[in-house]
Amino acid sequence: MSKREFKNNISLSGEIADILRERILRGEYKIGEKIKENQIALELEVSRSPIRDAFKQLETEGLLDYVPNRGCFAKGFTKQDVSDIYSVRTALEKIAIGWAIERITPDEIDKLEEQCQLMDFYTQRGDEKKVLELNTSFHDIIYNSSGSRFLAQVLRSYKEYLDKTRKAMFYDKSFLESIQSEHLEIFNAIKEKDKKRGTAAITKHLDESRKRTEKVWNLK
Repeated sequence: MSKREFKNNISLSGEIADILRERILRGEYKIGEKIKENQIALELEVSRSPIRDAFKQLETEGLLDYVPNRGCFAKGFTKQDVSDIYSVRTALEKIAIGWAIERITPDEIDKLEEQCQLMDFYTQRGDEKKVLELNTSFHDIIYNSSGSRFLAQVLRSYKEYLDKTRKAMFYDKSFLESIQSEHLEIFNAIKEKDKKRGTAAITKHLDESRKRTEKVWNLK
């Protein structure tokens, strides 16, 4: 593992969390493996205080287990964990898209169309980071247009949980055209006020998203 140069524009503990998160998800730390605080401090040439803060953040995200008097152990995500998260999210998003089709405003439809156009532009450029950002904006518009603050809040919690754990990895470039096509199908269903088509489109998109997540994280 090579030495890491830290940026000045984000917190040290946040950067350390990003490094450890990516290692856990990529399998560099196996599930159940102890992550030693002193070893990380020596490798990254930092004090132990920000490492402890990073450990707490990753414990909150469900990627580390802290065992009193023993230390921190890599937990990661299993394939079953990801399947469970996506199953719940899919059920809720199907409700959200149905309500959105009933309640969406012309202005929100225009915003969705703009996100699709931008996603197409950045897909052609192969900018996976920007596509990930647009994906988040696209779904946020749907959540807001559902007209349910409670549902929007719950859905964001599920999406943010996954996004936090993959933010250092982004999308594989080979996924971009499929992602763009799936979002366009969702948009067209909403624009045409077709609930059946919208439900099918969001179900397909999230199923494919689950498969992409499993592939990127190399889940077995």
